[in-house]
Amino acid sequence: MEHRIPRFTLEGVKDADVSVHPFSTEDELGLKLTRFRRDGHDGDVVLLVHGLTSSSDIFVMPEIRNMASFLLDNGFGDVWALDFRMSSHFPYDVETRDDSLDDIALYDHPAALAEIRRHVGADRRIHVIAHCLGSLSFTMALFAGTTGPIASLVCNSVALTPRVPRWSRLKLAFGATVFEYLMGLPYIDPRFHHAPPLTRRWLFARAVSLFHPECREPACHMQSFMWGSGRPAMYVHANLARETHTHERLADLNGASGVHYYRHIRKMVAAGRAVRRDPGDPRHAALPDDYLSRARGVDTPILLLTGDRNRVFTDSNIVMHRLLEKAAPGRHELQVLPAYGHIDPIIGKNAHADVYPLIIDFLKRQAG
Repeated sequence: MEHRIPRFTLEGVKDADVSVHPFSTEDELGLKLTRFRRDGHDGDVVLLVHGLTSSSDIFVMPEIRNMASFLLDNGFGDVWALDFRMSSHFPYDVETRDDSLDDIALYDHPAALAEIRRHVGADRRIHVIAHCLGSLSFTMALFAGTTGPIASLVCNSVALTPRVPRWSRLKLAFGATVFEYLMGLPYIDPRFHHAPPLTRRWLFARAVSLFHPECREPACHMQSFMWGSGRPAMYVHANLARETHTHERLADLNGASGVHYYRHIRKMVAAGRAVRRDPGDPRHAALPDDYLSRARGVDTPILLLTGDRNRVFTDSNIVMHRLLEKAAPGRHELQVLPAYGHIDPIIGKNAHADVYPLIIDFLKRQAG
């Protein structure tokens, strides 16, 4: 029988001291960091930030040569993986909350960095590698000035200029309302196909799968519906290891998500840039209405990555790089990845050969 990879496993990172560090945010959520340290390393620190529906699991997958292990093997011996409020390790995404990306920029990322600095000291340089809405929210925090000094930032798929396909625009316009008020479902789960037969969740999963003949994995079909436009939307099938695309592994890596974040993304897509969801909310008064308005003053070098088959955030990072070049010529970099999509630059079976070396090269050029 083929090995079933345990859910939330850390077995993908070998020869490292592993420790878990819980911490709390000012708005009273419990989050966590997982630290992977090798040989008492006291050089530069790397923080890994996941996206919506996923978790730190995407950086420690045992079926591939994963990001955390690659960093450890290439001279970055103190790696931290964040699980913030979007993580599938927590129940927050399926509760009837109304969190926005402003909350994450104001509360989650600053608290995570404070916890890291509490352990490593104030003088250690911190580099950040972020994906999807983790990338968007962390860039918001950086440009809002809530993070403190960051040595460098790598953004996969999207940063402050989210752009999506036409079908995704339609889903953003009506999806949250349809799910919450018409279907009575405050979240979407790749495991809906396991719901009792003929329930709303089961019927919806069956309907979605009718439009996705490209593979036999219902979780893959649902994730394409949740994010992006394509068959599949989130990655190129050929880029995934067989173990990643079987035995519910995709649902383990990219879980259920509430629809409330869709409203904030919809507003950003309409604006063409990251903006506050509710400028009148006094809780977020310290944040800018337009996060790009402070681009000239951000001296952290940023590497923007995107697959040329990105069917979730299309050319978002290409547009972002163009705007940053006008604000700060020569400071930031862009890498367009041939034959890659949205998340496969992180979880792809050959990402260690095609993508990770580009990240390592960038980090080492910014390292102290």
